[in-house]
Amino acid sequence: MNAIALSHDIDALPTVLDRPSPSPHRRHRINQFDLVAEAVERFNRLLNRLDANADPLDADRIATAARELCDANIGQPPAPCIARQMRRATTLVCMTGDPDWKAANDAGDVARMVIDYVSGDGDLIPDDLPRVGRLDDAIVIRTAWPRLADEVADYLDFCRIRRLEARLRGVPRLDFHMDRDAWRDACRAEFALDRHQRHVRETSYVPAFEPLFRVH
Repeated sequence: MNAIALSHDIDALPTVLDRPSPSPHRRHRINQFDLVAEAVERFNRLLNRLDANADPLDADRIATAARELCDANIGQPPAPCIARQMRRATTLVCMTGDPDWKAANDAGDVARMVIDYVSGDGDLIPDDLPRVGRLDDAIVIRTAWPRLADEVADYLDFCRIRRLEARLRGVPRLDFHMDRDAWRDACRAEFALDRHQRHVRETSYVPAFEPLFRVH
């Protein structure tokens, strides 16, 4: 068993990325690929832009995480934890490319930074490296996620409401458009309807049986 254990959550990245190994080495190779110091520094600058509190990573921790995933996912490309983050990236692409959705605050800028890295050529780790070629992308997505999670949750609910509204109107989804304000209005209406229906259910129960006649 590896000295540095994987998290019990198979969707979690290796814990060595969150804290240094108790017995650090000087690893700097992933399979036959060398992690270049300048590239690691550039990668850390991006992580810092995404999260000012992110701890910088060194080549040893990245290489150790990659080795751990390779050992645990033989013949299973990519590692589940990487695949999960890449699914998040797909959602970000949909969100930023949706003309009906205008991201709040700086979420749109953060999402585009992530997408630019994931889809760009300046990767720390080559994408075609077996099983772990997207590890650096996964780290970037995970680092940015606290700033994106609420926005993505809102966007997914927006998509749900938009599909529902299109269906209620009997029009193809692609022919129906709404904006963020209309989504908020629909959410409020949905909440009010749910509250009303719950009130009706709670007040429509037949009370406990009481005899109509009492013998005195």
